[in-house]
Amino acid sequence: MALNWIPQGGEVLIQGASRGIGLQFVEQCLAQDRIARVWASCRDPARAQALQALAEAHPQRLRLLTLDVTEESTIQDAAAEVAAAQGRLHLVVNAAGLLHDRARRIRPEKRLEAVTPEALSALFQVNAAGPLLVARHFLPRLEHGYPAVFAAISARVGSIGDNRKGGWYAYRGSKAALNQFIRTLAVELERRAPAVTCVSLHPGTTDTDLSAPFQAWVPADQLFPPQRTVRQLLAVIDGLDASDSGGFFAWDGQPIPW
Repeated sequence: MALNWIPQGGEVLIQGASRGIGLQFVEQCLAQDRIARVWASCRDPARAQALQALAEAHPQRLRLLTLDVTEESTIQDAAAEVAAAQGRLHLVVNAAGLLHDRARRIRPEKRLEAVTPEALSALFQVNAAGPLLVARHFLPRLEHGYPAVFAAISARVGSIGDNRKGGWYAYRGSKAALNQFIRTLAVELERRAPAVTCVSLHPGTTDTDLSAPFQAWVPADQLFPPQRTVRQLLAVIDGLDASDSGGFFAWDGQPIPW
């Protein structure tokens, strides 16, 4: 992992950093000496023990932000905190996502009769609207004229062209919406901030809480530990150029059909 396109003293923001892929993004970015500051956000940093431990180990370089993508005021406040510190971001990764929630009885639907308004609302809010609002409020920190990347963690099941199995209505639909938002943002940024590249990324099936209930059907060689997933995604980010903006890419750098 290089990230050599980020200038010495650059800064990054990882949204959804309390665990899984987001937490690993924080760890691997902190391992890069050229990155002066990592901003890590989640709903409740005080309860994110692993993130707190990293903050104690890197008190000068890791800053924690409270950010809940379902509450726009927290996104605005987090962006204001970065701005107040004169932060210029070179990489923003939105890693937060929702597939299931036992407390709210949200689970992937196997058939049409299982679709509920509650699940549709929750998943579209977290998986699609949330990243777009993060882009809205943090874009000024990316508009500094130097190369910058806004990356949203999507999923292959959000591909309409690759949909062979059906089901998972709310998750598929929300990730497809996210992909459309990223594509639309890229069109605007081509005129407004051409140095900013924005992409959707499919991480592959990763050994996290999100995938845990479904891992029995995943071949062992296709279930990635978070460390490998993030190494692969950072390699994809490293290989991007301006022509890739608005694209949808898998963990191995291959484009995924819309």
